[in-house]
Amino acid sequence: MNELFSRARKLLYDWKGGAYVFGRGVLPELGKHAVRFGKRALVVCNTSYMKPVVDIVMRSLAESGIGIAGHIVPDAGPNAPRADVYRIETYILHHRPDMIIAVGGGSTIDACKAANFLASLGGEVTPEIDYWFGTNTVSEAIKKTGKKLFPLVAVEISASSGAHLTKYANITDPSLGQKKLVVDESIVPVLSFFDYDTTATMPISVTIDGALDSIAHCFEVFSGIPAEKYDLASSLAECALELTIQYAPRVIQDPDDMEAREALGMSTDLGGYAIMIGGTNGAHLTSFSLVDLAGHGTACGIMNPYYAVFFSPVIEKQLRLVGSVFKKHGYMSKDPKELSGRDLGIAVAEGMAAFSRAINAPVTLKDLPGWNDAYIDRILKAAKDPQLDMKLKNMPVPLTACMVDQYMGSVIRAAVSGDFQAVKTMT
Repeated sequence: MNELFSRARKLLYDWKGGAYVFGRGVLPELGKHAVRFGKRALVVCNTSYMKPVVDIVMRSLAESGIGIAGHIVPDAGPNAPRADVYRIETYILHHRPDMIIAVGGGSTIDACKAANFLASLGGEVTPEIDYWFGTNTVSEAIKKTGKKLFPLVAVEISASSGAHLTKYANITDPSLGQKKLVVDESIVPVLSFFDYDTTATMPISVTIDGALDSIAHCFEVFSGIPAEKYDLASSLAECALELTIQYAPRVIQDPDDMEAREALGMSTDLGGYAIMIGGTNGAHLTSFSLVDLAGHGTACGIMNPYYAVFFSPVIEKQLRLVGSVFKKHGYMSKDPKELSGRDLGIAVAEGMAAFSRAINAPVTLKDLPGWNDAYIDRILKAAKDPQLDMKLKNMPVPLTACMVDQYMGSVIRAAVSGDFQAVKTMT
């Protein structure tokens, strides 16, 4: 195994230990790990296109004496619509399983996280999902009520959001086209599995979206990381970027390249690690208003180059490291060591955009089918929502709601036109 893979594995083992089982061909081990939580599992997954994965899961559970509570529950739609959260909650309340096993991508796992805390705490607090958006609302309710969540086992099948490892649940209101976020350590799955072989079942568009999400997680966290966590964030960002930039083009060329799929699986896992030590910021905040136009990672991938320019006066050290990886692989002509300030930010932004083009991803908002300028107002309005305030505060250049129109507005308009020079900076 090459040195880059070894570095990634060590970072993940050191972080999660026995709570995470990952690699190629590990899924048949699920039952022997999950049995410690009981003998009745509520399994949530798709039984059509994921049937080969479901068959392995069910066989593994049966071999360990774990039965199914009721029947297999259909998974959640893209971006975890709130209606699917309530539906899954109903199954939990009806069957009262020993554990919940979520088998799917980030949307299914996020929906199960939310359905879990609604089923466990909704009767004591409120079953309305809107109450729970924000930070630490679940932990506070657990402390107040003395209730516990059902053990949640996350079986990831897509190299994407890192939902199986993290404290985040993104839930969407499709009627408004707006995504909101629950951030809480209490919703981290108690056991996570990721057999990288299962990612071969995913469409190539999902693979591209996941590759961009990995870069977004690591870049955004690295950009705003405090000094005491800089070294760890730097290691995660450099390793994840190397994995993504080297191997994503290989998967695009050959979807059955399993070494490349393993690389992208570990890359997105490192992105999950990153968002557990720091917060995402501008691109993620913008992506929440684009759920009806693009996948989450794709939306972040469009926006991060423009935010790199906006943040450039205060993140030169981070940009030089990130830029060095893009230059190493031929996506930048200029040497980031010889640049500073806006010039450095624009050069790195151009490198990010060149990589996106190389994997057939859009690089401006107007590239998205269905885009119109009405989305600008939607994005800026959402950015002022107090429940999403954490994203403004996480920015390397923190913004308040009254600064959004001027500064974030310039970033959004630049991302429409593709003109990095149009981004306003504050210093």
